[in-house]
Amino acid sequence: MTDSVVTLLRQTLDPSLSKQAESALKQAETGQGFATQLLQIVSDDGTDLPTRQAAALFFKNYIRRNWAEDDVDNRVPPADRQLVKDNIVGFMTKMPPSLQIQVGEAVTTIASTDFPAKWEGLIDDLVRHINPNDTAATNAVLQTAHSIFKRWRAQFRSDSLFLEIKFVLDRFCQPYLALVQHADAQVAQAAQHGDARALEASCQQMLLLTKVFFDLNCQDIPEFFEDHLANFMDVFHKYLTFASPLVDPQDEVSQAGVLQRLKASICEIVALYTQRYEEVFTMLSEFVNTTWTLLTQLSQEPKNDILASKALGFLTSVVRIERHAHLFSSDDIQRQFIELIVLPNMSLREADEELFEDDPIEFIRRDLEGSDSDTRRRAASEFVRALVEKFEAKVTGIVLSYVKHYLDKYAADTSAWRDKDTAMYLVSSVAVKGYASRVGVTSTNLLVDVVDFFNTSVLPDLQAAPEARHPILKVDAIKYIHTFRNQLTKQQISGAFPLLAKHLTHPSYVVYTYAAVTVDALLTIKRDGQPLFTKQDVAPLAEQLLSNLFGLIEKASTPEKLAENDFLMRCVMRTIVASAELIAPATQLVLDHLTRILTEVSKNPSNPQFNHYLFESIGAIVKFVGSISQDAVAQLQSILCPPLLALLSNDVTEFIPYAFQLLAQLLELHQGHGLPPSHAQLLRPILTPTLWDSRGNVPALVRLVEAFVRKGSETVVAEKLVEPILGVFQQLIASRANDHFGFQLIETCYAALPQDALGPYNNQIFVLLLTRLNSSRTEKFTSRFIVFFCFVVHLRGLNWLTTTLDSVQQGLLPQLLGGIVLPNAQKLVTPTDVQTASVGFTDMLFGGQDSLSPQAWQATMTASLKLLELPAIESKGESVEDLLQMDLDDSGTGAGAGGPGFQASFAKLSTARPPARPIFADTADPKAYLASRAAAALQQPATATEIAQRLGALPQDAQHLLSSYGVQSK
Repeated sequence: MTDSVVTLLRQTLDPSLSKQAESALKQAETGQGFATQLLQIVSDDGTDLPTRQAAALFFKNYIRRNWAEDDVDNRVPPADRQLVKDNIVGFMTKMPPSLQIQVGEAVTTIASTDFPAKWEGLIDDLVRHINPNDTAATNAVLQTAHSIFKRWRAQFRSDSLFLEIKFVLDRFCQPYLALVQHADAQVAQAAQHGDARALEASCQQMLLLTKVFFDLNCQDIPEFFEDHLANFMDVFHKYLTFASPLVDPQDEVSQAGVLQRLKASICEIVALYTQRYEEVFTMLSEFVNTTWTLLTQLSQEPKNDILASKALGFLTSVVRIERHAHLFSSDDIQRQFIELIVLPNMSLREADEELFEDDPIEFIRRDLEGSDSDTRRRAASEFVRALVEKFEAKVTGIVLSYVKHYLDKYAADTSAWRDKDTAMYLVSSVAVKGYASRVGVTSTNLLVDVVDFFNTSVLPDLQAAPEARHPILKVDAIKYIHTFRNQLTKQQISGAFPLLAKHLTHPSYVVYTYAAVTVDALLTIKRDGQPLFTKQDVAPLAEQLLSNLFGLIEKASTPEKLAENDFLMRCVMRTIVASAELIAPATQLVLDHLTRILTEVSKNPSNPQFNHYLFESIGAIVKFVGSISQDAVAQLQSILCPPLLALLSNDVTEFIPYAFQLLAQLLELHQGHGLPPSHAQLLRPILTPTLWDSRGNVPALVRLVEAFVRKGSETVVAEKLVEPILGVFQQLIASRANDHFGFQLIETCYAALPQDALGPYNNQIFVLLLTRLNSSRTEKFTSRFIVFFCFVVHLRGLNWLTTTLDSVQQGLLPQLLGGIVLPNAQKLVTPTDVQTASVGFTDMLFGGQDSLSPQAWQATMTASLKLLELPAIESKGESVEDLLQMDLDDSGTGAGAGGPGFQASFAKLSTARPPARPIFADTADPKAYLASRAAAALQQPATATEIAQRLGALPQDAQHLLSSYGVQSK
């Protein structure tokens, strides 16, 4: 089989054969031994490197897709799992670096689920493969260790986390210290002998060691590190001043080399120790002095940017500690810091201007306030803000004196536009005191009048003709509005809107993009909890804004270039959302543009963020226009269904989950009899089992099938599609990852399909559920089963459920009720689940009491009262205001890594969320429902006596609660 796998891997490198080869590999991966075969191919020196690289990439993606034990049937057989874990580290250390990267990522993926509980030998294995005489192998081990440990940086403190860290420390600390000392000696030896290759590798090892140091110390300072802190800090301090042309060539000015990255990593470590462990960090003042000297000597070359940023970050953390702030307290020192460190790092450089012209989208991503990019300007601004926190009046005075100096120079000579640019940055740095990435500046320095500065120095640049101001000053003016949007009045911002719309036609890429970014931000402003701009404010501007934005997007010559600027598409989305249903007159025009863009980018999806905003824009049109009338729905279907169906027929993998969501949204809006023709053709194809194999498709597919069942139940029955739908249910319910979707689907089937349509399958449905409940129960599955149990009680009655369960096993109801349903009911947390369970319990108590013994009846009542008395969790409906605040991050919109074995991920469209539906229309208030059912039972001669007796036998506190609901037992 190995030879056939090698052949298929080679075919994946041939564009004409790759699709079939990848499909064949995916079929082969279900077999025993597939994972170990791939690993052997990757590590086989006799196989050509391109094939080994293809194997490494497929192996990494195979592990990502299949390793997590989400399903009852594990995708990677247990024997393969153990073989992989036993051999992967040893194989990896013997591979070329290009292969080590891919396999190392696979190790990280495995560790994320198995370590330490199911992979106790991992750390010992890593330590065993540390070889001081083999730098490449040791670096591979360190890189893998870092990729595993770095997840600790973002995790919340917990007992389990500290146990995991202790597990590592107990095995790793001693060899780690020895390796630091050995690497330090290797650097010295290589530098002494002028061995550039050895010095590069040893410095790279020291860099990895500093990253691991941060990982091991990120949550708390381990005792071992506190005991040996001097050993570590002496080494780190030395490297802040270490220099060698062998690893820092003078002709390299753009890319940070290993030495810059090593020093930056050390600055991160000392910043961590300053912020978290300052009481034991006795060398802090030495590091401050060394860092000050380092910053004054750093050149302005881009290769030093990350180092300058991290060094400034360290000084910023020192300033913010009260007992060290005195180091910066004198007027002379403050002025030196501003003049020698802040101003050089805040001034625009030639490299910045080149980036502005040559790679504008990268310039924007780095420059945006709230960006994660490490830039000199941002770090210098944060340093100024830290100084202002401690010495507000003095530092503000110093900075504003420089602002005046630069503005005066520009006023005397407008060619000195760089001076005004610096002044603009200085004002923002000294004026901002509080900032939140989603809402902008929250508080300002009262010694700086930001509104007056807007009127005198910003507005004139906005009003000036394009040729009268350098584009960077235009950007500065627009960015000022973006930064201080919460401080400006509605009148000032309203006056700026037409100017911003006009700047969407500016010839500079950065200018028009910043205009779009700022319009987007302004539309999200809230004052007193309400949007500052209503749909009535936005609608008159919408057509011009959208026309300009579409013109910018569609002028691109290739699909990749068209999708490059996601800021423009996000502004399109926000404009549509802010206009709400008032966008309706422009529906045809807007959708013509959106569908053209969709058709073009589908040829080569390249920017997940852009794509997501594109589909959100379409979803917003459907949401708001589709709510107006059925004629509007028909218009939307006629425009959108053809391009959406084309995505499915062309198998545009990244877009298929989006297409299903929009098709479901359109179908949910349909109110006519039967299914619209555009959708009817889809019903049978979407039940094809292979479609459901891609996890990214499942949430949207379930929603679409549910919509078909609700809107076209007659068609489902007539076309004999009940059984295929139940086949999907069976597949979903067997998966730990997707079982909740299975419950969602079967509940819809019971609610929407005729009772006799499911009649032949009731026994089998419950057999599947009970088998899973017995064989591989999880807390999530149990909770969903309880909700389903109560759902069908309300829908069909307790007698129906009793009969159905007896067909599986006689007397099953009391066992389930006493062993599963009642003991776990208190674990339900969502309002919908609590309501469903409460209603179901009420129906059992007052509609099926004959099936319950007095003890079971009382236990059910107790469980019901406990549920009803749970603290209410607000179930907030979605509004236009919520959509306006919608933001997206990379994790929600990425489709995952490409390459063989790629699967699209699911990214939920906020604008296409399904409408909130009451579970049971007649039971909105579960307490009132209980009272009404109890009253009805007490009025029925056949049940009144028994119910009164059972109510009277309840404990006093239960009777008091029931009385408060309006239940009277007498």
